Amino acid sequence: MVQSLSAAGVSVSFEGLKALSNVTLDVPREKVTGLIGPNGAGKTTLVNVLTGFQKPTDGMVSLDGESITGVLPHRVRQKGIARTFQSGRLFADLSVLDNLEVTGVGLGLSRRVAARKADEMLDWIGIAHLAERMAGGLPYTDERRVAIGRALMLEPGYVLLDEPAAGMSQDEAGELAKLIRRIIAEMKCGVLLIEHNIGLVLNICDHIHVLDSGEVIEVGPPAVIKASEKVRHAYMGTQVDAEGAVL
Repeated sequence: MVQSLSAAGVSVSFEGLKALSNVTLDVPREKVTGLIGPNGAGKTTLVNVLTGFQKPTDGMVSLDGESITGVLPHRVRQKGIARTFQSGRLFADLSVLDNLEVTGVGLGLSRRVAARKADEMLDWIGIAHLAERMAGGLPYTDERRVAIGRALMLEPGYVLLDEPAAGMSQDEAGELAKLIRRIIAEMKCGVLLIEHNIGLVLNICDHIHVLDSGEVIEVGPPAVIKASEKVRHAYMGTQVDAEGAVL
């Protein structure tokens, strides 16, 4: 059986306005798939569809060949599809450790086991020193790492990272790239990376989908995306890669 999280012919309309139009995307296990596009291209809407937060107007979402279209978000998470959010969405009044523990309890663990798993996850990511910090007082980049740790609780089969490098320096984005590679190598899950940091996407992704105005305009490995005139036109010369060259 092919292991992948897939969208097939997905369209989403809001009061007649099409946010997505016939989008097909495949996120295989043990690979990093990129999703890029200008602001308003429909990237987060697509992530919402894949994780059950938005029901598609047309099309289907499938997990390892089985339709999960219309499945509620908490059920999608229980099936092994996790995500982060652009805004972080941590529980500000809880400690970092408690943020991860709550996820474990929500996935069916006892509090004792959830606390142990949360401790192990923080150590695995390298942020065990933040365990007792209140989530609401974290710097932006630490908040991102905690959100990734929370998403990785119970080692999901797929993790969707919605702009995890936002606000990060080049060095911090480099550390994030190392973490994503570890997720692939050690957890064997599939990663969908939604990012505005084009250099990071070109550096780490095996395959990239480019959205513009709700439609996929280009699909391929990094070399194809970097050379694409369609992508250049969509970004209107405003995005640069890691070397400073216009995409």
